[in-house]
Amino acid sequence: MRRGTFVRWGVPIAAAAVIGGAIGAGPVIAAVSGDPVLPERSAQQLLADAVAASGKSGGISPMSGTVQQTASLGLPALPQAAGGSPMSLLSGSHEVKVWYGGADKVRVAMPTQLSETNLIVNGDQAWYWDSSANTATKITVKAGEGWRKAPATPRPTDLTPQQIAAHLLASADKDTAVRVINTAEVAGRPVYQLVLAPKAEGSLVQEIRLALDGETYVPLQVEVYAKGSAEPAYQIGFTQVTFTPPAPENFTFTPPAGAKVEEKTFGDTGLGAQAEERAEHAREVAGQAKVVGSGWTSVAVLPLSAADLAKTGTETGTGTGAANGDGNGDKNAGAVLDTVLKSAKPVSGPWGSGRVVTTKLVTALLTDDGRLLVGAVTPEEIVKAAGVK
Repeated sequence: MRRGTFVRWGVPIAAAAVIGGAIGAGPVIAAVSGDPVLPERSAQQLLADAVAASGKSGGISPMSGTVQQTASLGLPALPQAAGGSPMSLLSGSHEVKVWYGGADKVRVAMPTQLSETNLIVNGDQAWYWDSSANTATKITVKAGEGWRKAPATPRPTDLTPQQIAAHLLASADKDTAVRVINTAEVAGRPVYQLVLAPKAEGSLVQEIRLALDGETYVPLQVEVYAKGSAEPAYQIGFTQVTFTPPAPENFTFTPPAGAKVEEKTFGDTGLGAQAEERAEHAREVAGQAKVVGSGWTSVAVLPLSAADLAKTGTETGTGTGAANGDGNGDKNAGAVLDTVLKSAKPVSGPWGSGRVVTTKLVTALLTDDGRLLVGAVTPEEIVKAAGVK
């Protein structure tokens, strides 16, 4: 399997988790019909319920549903990227269908206007189907490896609001004001809305609404509102959900007649090595990063220059083009990066100079001395953080 194939799934999924971890994380994805009223529960009770539902030792219960992610971050008009590219997740709405029968029974489908990609995991075997390329890749796990050792293999919780909710709940502390709304509905189910708002003035986040199922307390939706905005700037949540085990046939796959069939083994030189390389690179970057500030106004600082950023964009090569080996993934990443950097404004201070990009929820500063600072903070806050060496 080509590197871009797994990356195409891994990066969009990781993108949602990273946004959730960085800004606390998600627009309205399901129309509210009527005003269902649930029994009153305090914010403290709901926090405890949500933590228990999101952190169960056995993982989430079997379920299936449709997840929609929408972003309206206020970025400049971006070049059109392939539907499977993570770059396409920076704006507009995107849908993913999920079936989860257990840790080793997962199916993820990402439909686009003219095609669909499917990842089906069943025991020690998986299929990756790309209808646009008419290619089915059979993946077998080498003895002793296991899917948990595959860093690029998506976990079901990465594809749902549960993962983001876990980040939010872990950071709900003395810096956060919490209240409860108990008259909402998501995916046809009554929900409590746990509203988290930063007390710090320097944050770009106005509030985050976490919708908890009124029966199971499982997070069904996360919305992020930017200061001064009446509509959410980012969301991820269910438009349809069923808490019953999916039928076994959802985890079986037969390549269509005429499809090109490839076979790969995770753990062999190539597929396994590439996954481990990406995991090792992620560990190295994490080890070099530092955080300035705390809570809602924390800023991540990474050793990364403009040249490094451009190189990362082309090497990642995500999207349909990367999977098919035609280089379009590289072009997508490079074009988006160029567009974003062109909108950057020059800034300077005693620490030096650089370029800052501001969206509704995230501010990024690329300094001339080789640092990238990112946070859900105002430009003034991030410039201040650049002076902390």
